[in-house]
Amino acid sequence: MADHVLTFTCPDKPGIVYAVTGVLAHYNLTILDLQQFSDPVQKKFFMRVHFGHADDVTHLDQPLNSLNLNMEYQIRPCAQKPRVMIMVSKIGHCLNDLLFRQRSKQLNVEIPLVISNHPDFRPLAESYGVAFHHLPVTADTKLDQERQILELIKQHDIELVVLARYMQIISPGLCEAMSGKIINIHHSFLPSFKGAKPYHQAYDRGVKIVGATAHFVTADLDEGPIIEQRVTRVDHSMSAKELVDEGSNVETQVLAAAVKWWSEQRLFLNGTKTVVFN
Repeated sequence: MADHVLTFTCPDKPGIVYAVTGVLAHYNLTILDLQQFSDPVQKKFFMRVHFGHADDVTHLDQPLNSLNLNMEYQIRPCAQKPRVMIMVSKIGHCLNDLLFRQRSKQLNVEIPLVISNHPDFRPLAESYGVAFHHLPVTADTKLDQERQILELIKQHDIELVVLARYMQIISPGLCEAMSGKIINIHHSFLPSFKGAKPYHQAYDRGVKIVGATAHFVTADLDEGPIIEQRVTRVDHSMSAKELVDEGSNVETQVLAAAVKWWSEQRLFLNGTKTVVFN
């Protein structure tokens, strides 16, 4: 008998928790964990319920829909591993970290393939038994390369794309096709120091902290809904390279956390923001 996670959003109104938990109680399902948030500005309600124990939950669809809550919901077995594709360029610490965490079962995901616009990390990916696709890109071939990416996403039933320091701007077409399904790690504490070489920008400004931001990708560069941010302290004695090294450690932690929370159905898009039950 398996545990499942029910996640849903709906317009906010009184009695939602009572109604939904009543359905689960009616079928003798045990609530193991429940988190909820009511957004007073957007007038939206968000809830994540971890419940057990049942082999089949299809019988829950009719009673949940009959609640007339205008819910957008999903029920997923906890043991089901979502399929994740990683994209990378020539900086590999985040890729290596995600592959290791997946193999050591710190991340409950499947990683069937890695895509890169450079060939450098083929040996790394293949050492983990993960297929590697080298898809070089230029300004003239970008749309064709992204068509190949979408074909691979469809072929491998990919549910999430992770940009692990993939240093190419994603086109609006790919952003739209995978809306809410692409997570990026930006090597800066957004919204400061957008674009290229943020650590060098931070060094020039004499900052006292550097950080990293995991966010969903949208067509607006580095403007997508933020999932997680972390920082580490630095000081005047450190070089730009030392800031890069310190920031790299934070990047791996932030990106791994974002992927983990997504895989556990803890992330909800809420306009330009996110709701994160962590």
